[in-house]
Order: sequence, then structure tokens, then C-alpha cells
Amino acid sequence: MNHTKNILLAAVLATLALQASAHRPWLLPSLTQVDGKEPVVIIDGAVSEELFEFDHIALKLDGVMITGPDGAVMPAPAATSLKSRSSFDLKLSKPGTYKVSMASTTMMASWKEGAETRRWRGPEADFAKQVPANAAELKTSVMQTRMETFITSNKPSAGALAPSGNGLEMVPVTHPNELRAGETAKWRFQLDGKPLPNFPFSLVPGGVRHRGVLGEIRLGTDAKGEVAVQLPAGGMYWLSASYPAGLAKGEQPQGPNPRRYSYSATLEVLPE
Repeated sequence: MNHTKNILLAAVLATLALQASAHRPWLLPSLTQVDGKEPVVIIDGAVSEELFEFDHIALKLDGVMITGPDGAVMPAPAATSLKSRSSFDLKLSKPGTYKVSMASTTMMASWKEGAETRRWRGPEADFAKQVPANAAELKTSVMQTRMETFITSNKPSAGALAPSGNGLEMVPVTHPNELRAGETAKWRFQLDGKPLPNFPFSLVPGGVRHRGVLGEIRLGTDAKGEVAVQLPAGGMYWLSASYPAGLAKGEQPQGPNPRRYSYSATLEVLPE
């Protein structure tokens, strides 16, 4: 995609209702690149109005998983939770790139029992146990979320970067710990393993409190579900996307058993 097409695409996407919540959940590593023998980084989780500021509530980190350089997945260490942040120390026992991720699938259901409307919300796996099989006027919806960040110890590797093929994902064609201001990064978005063509997403730099404006950068994939982005100034960034795109907050997709997906990642762009 050439520079002119990028400008035109940005203008079109600026008219879309790609809205981020006033309170954004995020994972934040203390460092994204470290050296030494078995270094340790701190992973913070929070929900905040100002990106990467601890100004609202802590993010529960019970479901965080760590994917190591060899692709093996294990639960994260237990986190300490304070009012506005949750944190844990992550020991990087092997050289290479680690993915820190948190994924969840929540199902919502409503049905009638006589004149009364009953409601349930919980893990999709519990649906059959919690909702009667013959429930009258049953309506369901599913929300699947995924959050990620990446840390490299000593030297980058690709074993942790393979997508799961489940839900909405960003596949980093360019290594996520080798992003540098002024250079071009390539990403691919997919849903359940299939590329998402002409798919809008956004990139928001941290430091909103000091800028006074959000500074959101709106982008979109090409016909192959890929995008080449000329990276902005160095700093921490929050990448976010949702599918179906363009739904207002609280709006549900149409059709029976609708499903919504959201994805976010914390990325560091290094200075030139």
C-alpha cells in the first residue's frame, strides 16, 4: 500500500464509529527488552482512563498465561492486587521472546420462566449447566477478549508468536520487540485463523494525560488482512481492535447467537 493510499484509507476510517471505551484495560511490562542471566520484569495490569496511568481500578490477572520462547504455555505467577493495579514478577529463565496474554470467553443469556425474565452471565463452558435446555425465548450472546504484550530476553525469537487460531488475533509479521520509530512494521489480523480484509483498528500512544488529547491513529488492513504501518515516535502504544467493527458501545451484532470479539496489545516503539 503506497503513501497516497494510506492517506485515503486513514480519511475513510476516520469516519467510522471505531470507539474505544473511556476506561481501557491493559497489560504493561516494566521493560520489553532485557539482558542478563534470568532477568526479571514486572507485569502490571490496570483499567484506566489515561493510558498506562494507575487512575482507576486494578485488572484481575488470574487468567494470565505465559508463552515461552519454545512455545510452551504456563500460568503466570500469582499477582499482588492493589486498588488501582495488579502486578507480578516474571522471571525469564530462557533467552528469547515471551508472550504475556489473557483471553476469556463470556456468555450472556436471557430467557423466560413464566412471566419472569431470567438472566445469566459466565464462562461459555458453563452455559449448559446453568441455563435450562428447554428455556423459553432464549437469547444468547458471546464476548471473547484477548490482551497481549511481549518481552524479549537477550535475543528475539519466534516460538511464542504463533497465533492460536481462536478468536480475534494480531499476528506480528514484524517482530513485536523490534519496532522502531520511522521504520515500517507489518501486522496481520485474523478471526479464527482466517485473514480479516479491510479491517479497521487503532493505535494510541501513552502519555495522554500530558498531551491533553487522545492522539488515536486509525489504520486498516488490506485485502489480505495485512497492514504496513510507518511507526510513529518512540514510546508505549496500545493497539486495539474489535469485531464486528463499528459497533457502538453496548450495541450487539445482529443474528442468532451473536458473537463479539476484542483484541488489544501493549507495544513499545523504540526511538530512531
